[in-house]
Amino acid sequence: MKLQRVLQYAQSLLELSVGEGDIAVDATAGNGHDTLFLANLVGDDGYVYAFDVQKQAVDATLHRLLDNALEHRAIVLKDGHENVAKYVTKPVSGAIFNLGYLPGSDHDIITKPNTTIQSLESLLKLLKVGGIIVLVIYHGHEGGKEERDEVIRFVSALPQKYIHVLRYEFLNQQNDPPFVIALEKVKETNFTLK
Repeated sequence: MKLQRVLQYAQSLLELSVGEGDIAVDATAGNGHDTLFLANLVGDDGYVYAFDVQKQAVDATLHRLLDNALEHRAIVLKDGHENVAKYVTKPVSGAIFNLGYLPGSDHDIITKPNTTIQSLESLLKLLKVGGIIVLVIYHGHEGGKEERDEVIRFVSALPQKYIHVLRYEFLNQQNDPPFVIALEKVKETNFTLK
């Protein structure tokens, strides 16, 4: 067995929780790779909600879906992931975030701790028991360490009786390598998220 790279591991976690007919969320659509991956998992009876604040990302994601004839399995929204609850009302089996900035675009447009945590709060309420939220945390940019620290603080305080929190990272890589945080809902939550 080989250790999986961070993005491979993120996808393998989603494969455990998202299947045919499920609802999934790509909280940071970016270039559309995760939206396409999720669209393949949910099948024709499922649906993916993909969010991004940048028109460039929305267009790239739509083109990727069209190129693979899977546009009917997803809705791509030019909106922030903090507004997920406005659009998603059914239980969610899996969600993914790639925190940071869109590769090849304006590095000043980055994910922010307050909107990421607001989105996580909404998704944890929507998440099915057995569902998984995956965060791929890129933190080598301006503002990245602040978001990393606030997200870690938030997820570390989640009660283990309801949510299992995992961190997957390579410790000997240089230049702030990305890492994964995964949240698995193991019991229906009856606590109030802060």
